[in-house]
Amino acid sequence: MPLTDVYLGLGSNIEREAHLRAGLDALAELFGEFACSPVFESEPVAIRSDCFLNMVVHIKTAMPLHELDQYLKQIEVDNGRYAVPRQGLSLDIDVLLYGQQVGVFDRVILPRAEILTNAFVLWPLAILAPQVVHPVQQRSFLQLWQQAQIEQKLWPVAFSWRGQALTPDHLLLKARAV
Repeated sequence: MPLTDVYLGLGSNIEREAHLRAGLDALAELFGEFACSPVFESEPVAIRSDCFLNMVVHIKTAMPLHELDQYLKQIEVDNGRYAVPRQGLSLDIDVLLYGQQVGVFDRVILPRAEILTNAFVLWPLAILAPQVVHPVQQRSFLQLWQQAQIEQKLWPVAFSWRGQALTPDHLLLKARAV
């Protein structure tokens, strides 16, 4: 069965580092190696909460979309996403792209609209997959990021997973200079 390129957005605003690492560990258990964007801290959008940590990962899978979505929801549950009382967003994992599919599939809207409206999704995508073309906009993520006019504060932050720094030093130094 052929493998599909899938991009996932991960975010957390409580015990952020621990939940992101737990999400990455759970993804690694199923998919093995995958590529990660740098990690960004961002102010919350449309909710009152603490700042978020966000990132994007690229996996390859033969898993059907509905099965993948169920697996991702279980990772969220395992990390307290739906616990009562809800204190914040412990771990959110969204399917941003599943191949080049466009439409609604098992309640998953593809490509995810937040790609174009949230800097914490578009900037990591532009770094991780600069030449990948948005299936509706027909422009690369790098082009979309360069042309974006999103009013949102975010900045790269140091973050490591399994002994590997995900945010490169040059990006951190550039952020400190601003």
